[in-house]
Amino acid sequence: MRWKSDCKIHETRRGRRTWCLLVSVVLCLSFTAMTQSVWASAVETRLSEVELDIWRSAAFQRQFAESYLAETEIEPRVTQAERDRMLSVLELISSDSLDEAARMLQRHTKDASSAVFDFTLANIHFQKDQLEPAAEAYERAVAKFPKFRRAWKNLGLIHVRSGEFSRAIPALTRTIELGGGDALTYGLLGFAYASVENNLAAESAYRLAVLLDPATLDWKMGLARSLFRQQRYADAAALCQTLIAENPTRADLWLLQANAYIGLNEPLKAAINYELVDHMGKSTADSLTMLGDIYVNQELFEIAVGSYLRALEMDPRRTSQRAIRAAAVLTARGAYEETKQLIERIETVLGSELDAEQRKDLLKLRARIAVAENSGQDEIRVLEEIVALDPLEGEALILLGQYCARAGDFEKAVFYYERAQSLEKHEADARVRHAQLLVQQGKYTEALPLLRRAQDLKPREDVQKYLEQVERVARSR
Repeated sequence: MRWKSDCKIHETRRGRRTWCLLVSVVLCLSFTAMTQSVWASAVETRLSEVELDIWRSAAFQRQFAESYLAETEIEPRVTQAERDRMLSVLELISSDSLDEAARMLQRHTKDASSAVFDFTLANIHFQKDQLEPAAEAYERAVAKFPKFRRAWKNLGLIHVRSGEFSRAIPALTRTIELGGGDALTYGLLGFAYASVENNLAAESAYRLAVLLDPATLDWKMGLARSLFRQQRYADAAALCQTLIAENPTRADLWLLQANAYIGLNEPLKAAINYELVDHMGKSTADSLTMLGDIYVNQELFEIAVGSYLRALEMDPRRTSQRAIRAAAVLTARGAYEETKQLIERIETVLGSELDAEQRKDLLKLRARIAVAENSGQDEIRVLEEIVALDPLEGEALILLGQYCARAGDFEKAVFYYERAQSLEKHEADARVRHAQLLVQQGKYTEALPLLRRAQDLKPREDVQKYLEQVERVARSR
């Protein structure tokens, strides 16, 4: 009876092999006919040449032919001997003897062994946070058995964990192709695409993750960020509004929506969001700096400085340059008292950490304030500090020349102007200032070559008009 049973099993297996062979023969015979049929259909639908290329491609034809076969094999097979060894390995794993289990697998993992061995060894490495050997073992598993879905998925997880997003994308995509399109896989694929700045693909992946798992906020946040990065600010703000209604204490949602409002040129709405986050005690240096920028544009200089100072205290190194730029804007707006307050705090907080360029920028701002407030002694002192710090600082040399000219020390003014003229970046401006000094002294003819050279270097309408006026006066004398 057993012999008969074995015969039946043998016949069944032989029947399966015969069926597979038959299907292969049928596919081979029908391949040409199928291709011609597809081609004919494509012609009838009047597709463009680009669209027809898809139908003509070998990849499409191969996939269509494979669709006749049932997709049942996404797990590699094991022999009876391999199954027995795997049972021993699993017993070791269950008893938390991971190292011993790994050694047993390494002894029996060969080129001809089942991909299950490589996969299990990879899992042990993964569990022990040994990411590089885990990835190598998963890659061996999928090389042996390309349809090994679990191995592809875990390989994708490894690459995401390692920050190798360009390698994670094909692994996660292959998982989905093999039928493993769950919310986690789509969500991680969205994260990987976002990390390589393919925000359109990230949006698509996140939408599918949300469809399969609408309860997980991370996927919705990822979707909102991908919309923002595509500059679809209205869509991002609207989605954030929905998410804020469900999660009102999430500061990151309020901040993302605020940034979207900035993109929509609605700064006051953004300011409300930034203030709400501040009341929640979750402001960041960036959010406080942005809030300061908004208040400067609204000419609320005192409140703006308060925001800048708090940002500076929170993260001095990161915000120092933005604080210096803010001081320059405040100076240009005539908010001198607020600028001085900000400069003093920058110098106090950063101290010796200020580099030479930053010190020079702050000194220039002090010089401009001194000029605006007609504080001659402060002006000359600050300008001399700048030139001592950087003898090639053309702007400071020109300002020193102007100061000396106002003070009536024409010889010293010319000295500073000539030093500035030797610097390519400032030559044109220095020549104009020098020419103005000569005109002030009635030396019109001597001023003309300076003005003409300045126009050759940097043509400007106002300088051209001034040059013509000087020429007329010089001719009339």
